[in-house]
Amino acid sequence: MKAIVQDTYGSSDVLELRDIEKPQPGRGEVLVAVRAAAVDAGVWHLMSGRPYLLRLLGFGLRAPKVAVRGREVAGRVEAVGEGVSAFRPGDEVFGICEGSFAEYACARQDKLARKPAGLPLEEAAALPVSGLTALQALRDVGRVRPGQRVLVIGAAGGVGTFAVQLAKAYGAHVTGVCSTAKTELVRSLGADEVVDYTVEEFADGIRRYDLILDTAGNRTLTHLRRALTPRGTLVIVGGEGGGRWLGGIDRVLRAALLNPFVRHGLKGVFAAERQADLEVLKQYVEDGVLAPAVQRTCALAGAAEAVDQLHRGEARGKILIKP
Repeated sequence: MKAIVQDTYGSSDVLELRDIEKPQPGRGEVLVAVRAAAVDAGVWHLMSGRPYLLRLLGFGLRAPKVAVRGREVAGRVEAVGEGVSAFRPGDEVFGICEGSFAEYACARQDKLARKPAGLPLEEAAALPVSGLTALQALRDVGRVRPGQRVLVIGAAGGVGTFAVQLAKAYGAHVTGVCSTAKTELVRSLGADEVVDYTVEEFADGIRRYDLILDTAGNRTLTHLRRALTPRGTLVIVGGEGGGRWLGGIDRVLRAALLNPFVRHGLKGVFAAERQADLEVLKQYVEDGVLAPAVQRTCALAGAAEAVDQLHRGEARGKILIKP
């Protein structure tokens, strides 16, 4: 089968389209014939091996332990391993696995759910990582409530596009922050207000928000706190920039250290890959309150450029990879 493989850490030129052996499902695993995968921010970090903390956390010191890139997946069940009872061949599923930039991938059954009814199978690949992150950031960490004023920074990104829709579904007044070229997309997602950060400052000392979800990862805590109400909450989703060792994770650490000494809630989120929450996303899609914002679909051979486009901040919503 064909797959996007890397043997060493580096920029996107380490990604190669190769023929490799088709994987076989182990106990508790499902073999998925991939209809589409999606690019998320973590793909770039795993490809580059940065921040270096990732390598110390078990992803491989000198080279990636998992050679095939991609984590978000949607497709049809081809075969099931021993002990799998939740799925059978032919089921259309979406979820999280290692190595989804390929024609076939193996996933644990507890990290999959059935595709939402009425949603094209390819688009379901956009849901898992970004959707779970937005859901858990708002519901579990930010504890969003009806009537709150919510600011989503990076509102046109993978997590941001889901966060805008979910915050509206929870009854919040939502303001999205993005660049000029992306304002119409954010409005179409249901944002009550849109701030174009190239011409306007959201932390102007006048507008205040009960909850800020920062998915962009390059603003200081001091800057972000200026836009919070006195008891407001900041939720940091991942992080970009920073040093080679910690990258943007250092902001989450600084927030945790500062949190006990200020009235603001300063929190970070690292999404948990829970099947129950995949089911929540599925229900929201079927109820018509959530829909993936897909910018484009490319072939496996275009995966490297897709990863670069996302890392440059040029993506609007999700980019899909189709074998």
